[in-house]
Amino acid sequence: MDNKRIYVDIHALQIVPPSCINRDDTGAPKTCIYGGTMRSRVSSQSWKRSIREEFKELYPDETGIRTKKIVGMVKDEILLQDPAFTEEKAAKAAQTALTNAGLKIKDAEKGTDALMFMSKKQASALAELVVKGEKDKKEYKKALAGNPSIDMALFGRMVASDPSLNYDAACQVSHAISTHETPTEFDYFTAVDDLSEDTSGAGHIGITEFNSSTLYRYATINVMELYRSLGMKAPEAVGAFVKAFIKSMPSGKINSFANGTLPSSVYITVRDDQPVTLVGAFEKAIPASSEGYLERSEDRLIQHANKLTSSFVKEPYKSFVIGDGLEGLAKPVRIEEAVENLEEEIKNLLENGGC
Repeated sequence: MDNKRIYVDIHALQIVPPSCINRDDTGAPKTCIYGGTMRSRVSSQSWKRSIREEFKELYPDETGIRTKKIVGMVKDEILLQDPAFTEEKAAKAAQTALTNAGLKIKDAEKGTDALMFMSKKQASALAELVVKGEKDKKEYKKALAGNPSIDMALFGRMVASDPSLNYDAACQVSHAISTHETPTEFDYFTAVDDLSEDTSGAGHIGITEFNSSTLYRYATINVMELYRSLGMKAPEAVGAFVKAFIKSMPSGKINSFANGTLPSSVYITVRDDQPVTLVGAFEKAIPASSEGYLERSEDRLIQHANKLTSSFVKEPYKSFVIGDGLEGLAKPVRIEEAVENLEEEIKNLLENGGC
């Protein structure tokens, strides 16, 4: 199994109305130059954060917590497992447990120097060692290295003070970019002072930058890397990621723009050669017209996928399409059916030695 390659690629086309879901340091929507034209861009960090938040809704017990205050996480588990501990004693024991595991802890309140990604199961395992009076530091390190959450195995964990606690990320998420040239626009707005008797002027004046676009989004999962971390929970993790990828949306200025949309079309492949992004379909920007951008973006995506398959890479082992417009790549199905079938395919591949 270690020599097998199984990748799941997810491609999505998503229309986003006027919005500012991901801002730069000046408050403007993020952009990039691609194919010689200005494109709207949403960073991978922004969308991965949204995917992790979606995980909390789908799998509340299978998500990790990224924080400096991990002492409190372990302390709470100690108090839960043995109420005889006082708050002070539990905090001190939690700090010792994490130090034994190889982490540098400033103090019980400040925690680690950098953000630490830890699962609830890891906190519970450390607390269990404390309660039973374990003295072997290797057992504490083993507890912190094992039992990763689904999102930890997918997105990875880096521990600068002890690389043996690292997890390699099993997924990669691209920056989403518009399939067409996208100018930035400006919303001039005013606010009224409700208690002011002077109605001739505004109580506040401001400007918000925004844009609207049809985005191409892409992510890939190294299933074998995920399998090494999660075992046969990997198929479920793949399904969870696909659902969260499709349903998530960065929340920047969402109260001002109410821009919550879902992808219009999604193309999912299982590959045994290498991950393949289809962003090259949009190196030449889709031209503006009264017909919009989606339909021509879908046509371009189909053409580019077929071009790569005919010249450079193998046919996908399995393909799934959700939504209308990409029928040239696979028969469209609902998201529930696509995820269920995808999980079953991954499970069968892992059990039978690969594609």
